[in-house]
Amino acid sequence: MPTIEKEAVSKLDLAWVRAQFPALTQSVDGQPAVFLDGPGGTQVPQRVIDAISNYLKRSNANTHGAFATSERTDAVVAEARCAMADFLHCHPEEVVFGANMTTLTYALSRAIGRELSPGDEILLTRLDHDANVSTWQSLEERGVKIQFADINESDCTLNMNDLAGKITDRTKLVAVGYASNAVGTINPIKDIVHLAHSHGALVFVDAVHYAPHGPIDVADLGCDFLVCSTYKFFGPHIGVLYGEDEYLERFTPYKLRANPNEIPSRWESGTLNHECIAGITACVEYLADLGRQISPAASSRREALLSAYSVIQQHERELLEKLIEGVKSIPGSKIYGIQDPKRFDSRCPTIAVRIDGHTPRELSEKLGRRGFYTWDGNYYAIGVTERLDVEKDGGFLRIGLAHYNTEEEVTRLLEALREIVS
Repeated sequence: MPTIEKEAVSKLDLAWVRAQFPALTQSVDGQPAVFLDGPGGTQVPQRVIDAISNYLKRSNANTHGAFATSERTDAVVAEARCAMADFLHCHPEEVVFGANMTTLTYALSRAIGRELSPGDEILLTRLDHDANVSTWQSLEERGVKIQFADINESDCTLNMNDLAGKITDRTKLVAVGYASNAVGTINPIKDIVHLAHSHGALVFVDAVHYAPHGPIDVADLGCDFLVCSTYKFFGPHIGVLYGEDEYLERFTPYKLRANPNEIPSRWESGTLNHECIAGITACVEYLADLGRQISPAASSRREALLSAYSVIQQHERELLEKLIEGVKSIPGSKIYGIQDPKRFDSRCPTIAVRIDGHTPRELSEKLGRRGFYTWDGNYYAIGVTERLDVEKDGGFLRIGLAHYNTEEEVTRLLEALREIVS
């Protein structure tokens, strides 16, 4: 995971972190529940629950009315835009809210598709979640040609030579994930942006899986669009789209006549989920407060967020090293993705594993009965499971670490896996 240069970084205050998340107090048959399902959706701090509840108690209304609850709702939405602007390092008017990442991506693909012609090309990758694949493949109906960049099977990284060779002057857009939700690979987004822009192509980044693990800076990346989902980084179920203002103005979304023509509202169909939008500000503030513990002198919320991610990355890397070393020692196990600790800057703390003699579903069920929450299957990253020829056999067991996990939880997980396998 990319590191952030700071003068000094303290250890994560894990006791404080875990005290923020009420779900972590649950148990299964007298054993503490261990949440390793974060790639499918993280747990939320109490302040997010409170923000949603408080909105419904005192601000529940539609927007732009001439009365108090509506005015408070307008303020809630504006505050959340500012929070996500700090989170992504962009302007508030470049932040679009929607039901989820998939819905927002479909809306954007349809709008971009209006300007494409038969023979134009879009480049996708075999490493991506299907929400960053099928949404663009739908444009084949308009005669658009879809290309795919392959992966290196040995470590589940993008084959950059293949990707570079498939970006041509016919390429109109490159859609790529910041990090793989299946195998954890972090892609070299800045390099991909440079390659695409050198041929006049736009770049759309799916940062859903990366967002809980590292800081996002759209200004530094230079991407044209980026999406994430707040329920993957300790918030409610809302999708967020960053679009460079030039392109949010240029492309025409399918929208109701009564919907405003100004950005970002023109991209937001129907009434938004205001209570969950209230939770967005709370989840960003949680991360910022974590950062303020590390850097009390942080001069802005953005600076506090960067401090938070510095300790999150440090903690998650320590857990990841222990997890991968332990899983590799289990007879019959195979980890898919980067396994060399020297290269862990290029992966998230999410591992995909198979163990001889046990289907991923069987492993997940047996772990679940022991209080360990993990995922099995393809997690909608069907291009990965098909490319690695495991789709027909149940995909992978996915173990996803988050910053609220502990070393003791990893130790217990490894003991449980050894017991199951033996």
